[in-house]
Amino acid sequence: MKEVKKQGGLNAEIQSRIGHQLRAMYDDVVRQGVPDRFAELIRKLDGPDAAAAQIDDPAKTSGRD
Repeated sequence: MKEVKKQGGLNAEIQSRIGHQLRAMYDDVVRQGVPDRFAELIRKLDGPDAAAAQIDDPAKTSGRD
């Protein structure tokens, strides 16, 4: 006798709702930008050239709109 396996999963409506919620959460995180302390660490890792660029034009690397 063949054993019939049940296929698990979510229907299309539930997948769509999850997708919308994940996109909304992701968009919110992206809008927050990079915290200043992380931006500073990144500048330090990039080296002296990046630090000089920050002094010349702080708006370019601030990560804020």
